[in-house]
Amino acid sequence: MRQPVIGLEIHSQLKTHTKMFCGCANDPDETHPNAHVCPVCMGHPGTLPVPNKNAVEAVVKVGLALSCTIAERSKFDRKNYFYPDLPKGYQISQYDMPFAERGWLEVLGKRVRITRVHLEEDTGRLVHGAVGASFVDFNRAGVPLMELVTEPDITSAEEAVACAKKLQMIFQYLEVSDANMEKGQMRCEVNISMTGDDGARGTKVEIKNLNSFAAVRDAIAYEIKRQSAALEKGARVIQETRGWDENKKATVSQRLKESAHDYRYFPEPDIPAIIVGDDPSIPKDQRIDVARLAASLPELPDQKVARFESEFGIGAKDVEIIVSDKYTAAFFEHVVSELGGVLGKEELPVPVKRAVNYFNTDLRKLLNETGTSISEMRITPENFAELILLLEKGTVTSAAGKVVLEEMFRTGKDPSNIIAERGLLQTSDTGELERIAREAFDAHPAIVADYKKGKTNALEALVGKVMAHTKGKANPQVVRELFQKLLQ
Repeated sequence: MRQPVIGLEIHSQLKTHTKMFCGCANDPDETHPNAHVCPVCMGHPGTLPVPNKNAVEAVVKVGLALSCTIAERSKFDRKNYFYPDLPKGYQISQYDMPFAERGWLEVLGKRVRITRVHLEEDTGRLVHGAVGASFVDFNRAGVPLMELVTEPDITSAEEAVACAKKLQMIFQYLEVSDANMEKGQMRCEVNISMTGDDGARGTKVEIKNLNSFAAVRDAIAYEIKRQSAALEKGARVIQETRGWDENKKATVSQRLKESAHDYRYFPEPDIPAIIVGDDPSIPKDQRIDVARLAASLPELPDQKVARFESEFGIGAKDVEIIVSDKYTAAFFEHVVSELGGVLGKEELPVPVKRAVNYFNTDLRKLLNETGTSISEMRITPENFAELILLLEKGTVTSAAGKVVLEEMFRTGKDPSNIIAERGLLQTSDTGELERIAREAFDAHPAIVADYKKGKTNALEALVGKVMAHTKGKANPQVVRELFQKLLQ
């Protein structure tokens, strides 16, 4: 049976103040074309590149986070090819001596090997106009670009997407890149082949510049079908570079695949070798301090998942959502810290579980509907924790709590003030609730009949009528007990 053999190449723009080899601003939000250019990044004759040390350190940090071997000595190379948005006619990249090699990443219960992590400069950007002309914006030219290459250990579109998502998380946790795919800060390329009937690996096809996880998934699925169909017919799969046509939902041929010799790599003569390590004979300002970088690594996603599960008792699916974004994880941990400041350790599990439910359902829904990120929203961890405590005390019902949360999200107000302003305090006044329950009982004989026929869910329908009448202020347990007496 034929199996797909997949490897990924992940390109990510690094989060530095300046470009890779010059002092121009590295500003992905710049909208004016050619605002951040200079003779160096424009490739003018006689200019000399000076490596950005922060970019080099960022790549080393990624290598350390992925258990890579960090090179003691590394160098830059020239990769020669002509394209309109490559002003020098060559790209400064790395070939045989990258900064990091031979690491691994745990994905869906399996280990995906990392071949290398190296550093290069990004190209400019072509803008195709409506008048049949194309324009070049060089703001992006020379921006530090990290390339990570995996071994072909991936066997499905699901694994490929999971791998890319996890790498994005790691880049963001390390704060080396925002890795925003919509802004082009992270791009994926897929190398894919199909094994033959004898199990031997087939001809590799590369799919370039995939700018969303959905595109990665769909392109792989399409290419598996395309290559499988060709092999079934006895046709030959050609080694080539293909692109993804989002409108046609198909890969399209772009050019024959180049090999390394086509790029005529040779060492970059204007940049000396970079010493990575603790060689005391090299001045500190001329080498990369790996020990310092290793000590500076933050808690990474897998470590945070394990800690949240053990410390907070959060289920695997819930913790995966919380940890998927570093700001979300930090917000939630702050909430738990606030709860812990009020409650004892033995009392924490129940309110933490409630916090998880509100966090991953109601709050997540509000964020998605408004396109707001955790770091942008008005709700503070302190106010979110206060709402959870008010719900635990029974100050407000769960239904009213959702109303309060929406108002907090919209205005940033304190939950206690919202409850007071909108009269949302939970009521357990038995006399008043008994009157409302009796009215609901008399007004809905069909629901009462259903309950008496054995449809126990009918009780909750009656409770819902009272909750709606009281705008969520009634104590649902008291209402439930009143109906149970009426239905006897």
